[in-house]
Amino acid sequence: MSKQRASARDWIAVAAGTIGSFMALLDISIVNAALPTIQGEIGASGTEGTWVATSYLVAEIVMIPLSPFLVRLFGLRNFLLGAAVLFTGFSVVCGISTTLPMMIAGRVGQGFTGGALIPTAMTIIATRLPPHQQPIGTAAFGGTAILGPVLGPIIGGWLTDNYSWHYAFFLNVPVCAALVLLLLLGLAHERLRLDQLRRADWLGIAGLMIGLSSLTILLEEGQREMWFESPMIVKLAIATIFGFVLIAIGQVHSAHPVLKLRLIFSRAFGSVFVLSLVIGVVLYGVTFLIPQFLSVMADYSALQSGKVVFVSGVPALLMMPFLPLAFKYLDVRVAVLFGMSLVGVSCAMDWNLTAQSAGGDLTNSQLVRGFGQIFAMMFLNQAAISAVSPDDAGDASALFNAGRNLGGSIGLALMATLQDRQTFIHFNRLAETVSANAATTQQWFSRAMEGPAGEAGAYRQLAGQMLQQATVMAYNDLFFALGVVIAITTPLALFLRPISSGTQMAMH
Repeated sequence: MSKQRASARDWIAVAAGTIGSFMALLDISIVNAALPTIQGEIGASGTEGTWVATSYLVAEIVMIPLSPFLVRLFGLRNFLLGAAVLFTGFSVVCGISTTLPMMIAGRVGQGFTGGALIPTAMTIIATRLPPHQQPIGTAAFGGTAILGPVLGPIIGGWLTDNYSWHYAFFLNVPVCAALVLLLLLGLAHERLRLDQLRRADWLGIAGLMIGLSSLTILLEEGQREMWFESPMIVKLAIATIFGFVLIAIGQVHSAHPVLKLRLIFSRAFGSVFVLSLVIGVVLYGVTFLIPQFLSVMADYSALQSGKVVFVSGVPALLMMPFLPLAFKYLDVRVAVLFGMSLVGVSCAMDWNLTAQSAGGDLTNSQLVRGFGQIFAMMFLNQAAISAVSPDDAGDASALFNAGRNLGGSIGLALMATLQDRQTFIHFNRLAETVSANAATTQQWFSRAMEGPAGEAGAYRQLAGQMLQQATVMAYNDLFFALGVVIAITTPLALFLRPISSGTQMAMH
């Protein structure tokens, strides 16, 4: 008996989901390169300007886990059509913004509607494609998760340098128009299910909105506000705990929880969730570290740094045509172990950076990291789908994608905190090793004081050199920390469920 094959309409639906997901992920980072220009034009300070990026991420993280409930309420096509149209409108609002509040309002709207587009792509793959064709859809979706964040800074930088930052937002208009057409062609109309409003887990919904938004802001702002020395951070921590308590109450008392958190407690999907969290930490952590390092040490522009970051996306482009074949012949556990190990090796390759290191010194590690990410993320996408029944695909997708994005927030917060802390520690240790009575120190000062700034200039020069070395040592520590996290969590790949080609991939 011949295998069931997806129809043309099914593939159109998959294409719509993939395009929507790519656009939403791209917009996380597309403003990064243009941020200094945007800040200048809308009259925002450096600290205020970070909210142009942060507000999008906060809203997106809140929406991703809410999307399964909203799909049940509105129907998949209605929900995605509304999200696509609103995403277009909010993109235009961002593009014409002249003030910071207007820009943040547009970015929050983009985040909410973009967050709806990400997990539903995996839901479409799990529900519209037969098991033996799911790897093709998974490869396409997984590619968006890798390429979106690394392409964003390059596209945003290029548009800003050659045209205007406004086009980083207006670019979404024609893409959304194509997306709406594909959604109309690929998905069937479904009736509204208003009965879901009566059955809804309102405590859980409120908890998700309060808890996740507070946690994300806490992680983003913690380092700038000196963590719990700030009353604002304390209040955010209390709000986070309160939100998670509401979610827990909803899980126990609601007949239909807003999100099936019980999935995390299964061995197969729980391992997927933790590994996706770690992948998020590494993916977003590295995209933060490399531009920061190159800016400080090699005086790279945002666009130059973006090109270095993009190197890690090259393996995804090269491997994409071969991934469905890899899904067919490679055991998911072996593939994820291999991928995570490569990512760990890539971090080890960056443990020995120096003050003279530049983009070219990071090329090999970026390529190795790219190959590792493509194996780890692609097979984790497939493992997420196979670990649950089709009825739970929406919740599994939301948890998987929320885990990756939340991991990104945790990674950025940890990197910023550890960077400052380790730089301070290394600077003090270097200062302790410099003895004023040592012959080499006195010789160095004699030469340095011959300059026009005299003794004061010599001290400034010494402090600058020590700070430079301390900064490099801190970055090496950060890559080491990422490697340790990967080493600790990689064995979880052994708990993933093997995927049998051509069989129904479900959890009973």
